[in-house]
Amino acid sequence: MKHVILLPTYNEAENIESIISRIFELQPEIYVKVVDDNSPDGTGDIVKSLLGTYPNLSLLERKMKEGLGKAYIHGFREVMSDKEATHIFMMDSDHSHNPACVSGMIEYSQTYSLVIGSRYTTGGKTEGWELWRRLLSFFGNMYAKFVTGMPVNDVTGGFNCIRIEYLRKLDLNSIGSSGYAFIMELKYLLYKNGVSIKEIPITFENRLGGESKMSGHIISEGIVAPWKMRWK
Repeated sequence: MKHVILLPTYNEAENIESIISRIFELQPEIYVKVVDDNSPDGTGDIVKSLLGTYPNLSLLERKMKEGLGKAYIHGFREVMSDKEATHIFMMDSDHSHNPACVSGMIEYSQTYSLVIGSRYTTGGKTEGWELWRRLLSFFGNMYAKFVTGMPVNDVTGGFNCIRIEYLRKLDLNSIGSSGYAFIMELKYLLYKNGVSIKEIPITFENRLGGESKMSGHIISEGIVAPWKMRWK
């Protein structure tokens, strides 16, 4: 099996080298593709400087910032063109997702088509967040789970391992969401296409450096998106 980690980036110069180094330290045989939305802080240039050090590292440069959803879809298509690739990891590049969890997710991916690194299954938790953000995330996930009917506790969580054969069944162009709602909608489509799902507990830590991408638009989109999915 060939697992490819996608790291979507925009202004992650403070984190990108250390997260790549940590991933390959723990998983030297894995593949990593950084999808950079033309970061003005030089994130892409840092990745270019590392290409000679890590043979399994690649960079997909995009012309402009179009949101998390567009970046992931572009990355999905690039990886799906590789006939040897069997699984895609979705992962944040800011150290909020611990690369030490990758090995366990790979193990479960042999049995399950969608493995979710979950904050809200037994043993999962968040660290370093303000109270308002913990409450927003927890109750937002409960709300999304109720509206969509998905048997998933961490609907918006971005640490996932997906069997590529199921991604190929999806009409990726039909996904109109951009932020965390994109992750929610992707999981919903996978669920409707019959994936077997396993949630494993993770500790989600606050980003190591740089600025959060959370915004009012992302929050409002997350409120409306579950209903749009049901209406479809």
